[in-house]
Amino acid sequence: MRVRSCQSLSKATNDSRQCLREWPMSFATAKRIEVSELQRFASLITEVPESEIAADVTLGGRLLLAQQQPLAISYAPFEHIQHGARIAIVGITPGAQQARNALGELRRQLIAGADHGTALGAAKTFASFSGPMRANLVAMLDYIGLAGWMGLGSTAELWTSWSDLVHFTSAIRYPVFINGENYGGSPSMITTPLLRQALLQYLAEEVSALPNAVWVPLGPKVSEGLALLVKRGLLSADRLLVGLPHPSGANAERISYFLGRKDRASLSAKTSPDTIDAHRAALFDLIGNLPR
Repeated sequence: MRVRSCQSLSKATNDSRQCLREWPMSFATAKRIEVSELQRFASLITEVPESEIAADVTLGGRLLLAQQQPLAISYAPFEHIQHGARIAIVGITPGAQQARNALGELRRQLIAGADHGTALGAAKTFASFSGPMRANLVAMLDYIGLAGWMGLGSTAELWTSWSDLVHFTSAIRYPVFINGENYGGSPSMITTPLLRQALLQYLAEEVSALPNAVWVPLGPKVSEGLALLVKRGLLSADRLLVGLPHPSGANAERISYFLGRKDRASLSAKTSPDTIDAHRAALFDLIGNLPR
């Protein structure tokens, strides 16, 4: 998925209002991207055919929010906060496929007459952690005892009957693209101004809204982002569950070892069992000390 540059978009539309906002646009002074941003984009999202969303989740640049070359942040409906959640599961940023799914569901909800709050909640749930990644994540969360801490038979119930107990989010709430492709953690969200400001505004807002939740970062890049909030006193370290292997299929060996399904002797050189052992022990200890 490629996004158009400011120059090409201006030539294509002859409308400077749709041109990408060049960094430095300060997130501190910019309008907060909340329901007001859905109000800004709702008409556009419902008017375009779903095939156009499927082809380009930025809608030719019309959904882009901010840019610091080669990075761009685009709107997709991920601002819903599940107030009262006991666990928050944090990815790095929504990818193009998640954005496509969320925008499509939002469009269907709005066309059917749903109010903005309902549509945002439905769109986010529809797009959150599906397929094999969900199965791996459930297995690891159950293994470390989170289901028992929450009083559930399995954390799989967080996607069904107990969805009100989980908040799905990302370190960078809105989709980030680098040279038009999904952002995967480089450059660093801690040291890159555009990404750092987004993290400190939006993820910090969600942490503040969920004071009783435990936070589960998926991968080391996300852990770094949440660690910044701990450093700033915005999140308690004893509510941050660092150390789960990323649940993607590409991480199958680390996941198997973490779950005790593969022994140390059969591991490849790319897997560090000592690191996984240390993280596993720390997670068991942390969850054992969580308030019920």
